[in-house]
Amino acid sequence: MSERQESGRRWPASPRGGKAVAALVASLLVWLGVGGGAAGASGYPMDAPVVGMAATPDGGGYWLVTSDGGVFTFGDAQFHGSAAGLRLNGAVAGMAATPDGHGYWLVGADGGVFTGGDAAFYGSAAGLHLNGHIVGMAATSNGGGYWLVGSDGGVFTGGDAAFYGSAVGLHLTASIVGMAATPDGRGYWLVASDGGIFTGGDAQFYGSTGGTTLNRPIVGMAPT
Repeated sequence: MSERQESGRRWPASPRGGKAVAALVASLLVWLGVGGGAAGASGYPMDAPVVGMAATPDGGGYWLVTSDGGVFTFGDAQFHGSAAGLRLNGAVAGMAATPDGHGYWLVGADGGVFTGGDAAFYGSAAGLHLNGHIVGMAATSNGGGYWLVGSDGGVFTGGDAAFYGSAVGLHLTASIVGMAATPDGRGYWLVASDGGIFTGGDAQFYGSTGGTTLNRPIVGMAPT
């Protein structure tokens, strides 16, 4: 398998992933800021920190992805492969699930995109000159495309994902750390580490934590 999914080829199944065990849960809580000790109360070590997650369509499960491309499943989320063990040009920075929950995409900080299950490849930002590393992604409502977002607020589109603006050129008080698409796929929100929210397309503004003193930086977002 090639390092980059430029051809849209899937990765092989990896031992890093599959059904998670109780020991892993305790370790994940440590990476999410709950508990203490690098290995967690269970003593189960994590090879890399968790950097993203995605939910199944029915809300009965979710996937977690680590920066080395490991994928872990909970509830009714199925394992569709991982990027663990591949030589990555950039650490994995986020993931998005297909609408039917039978696949997912992973995105690297360099803009490389990896596909699993029924997720199709619609291009990547790998090889482009990025002013800010990629920090997240979101899928269109029909799974026919996706957006990638950079820490500088730049937005890149693939497949049927339409461009609804970006935060490039704005004076950002904090770097962008994530994005989420509206349910109809005709807009998106961007969120910064200080909690500032930026909208594009039909995404509405419902407030932010910009200007609020936070004990920890914001790291992601999700829509209703």
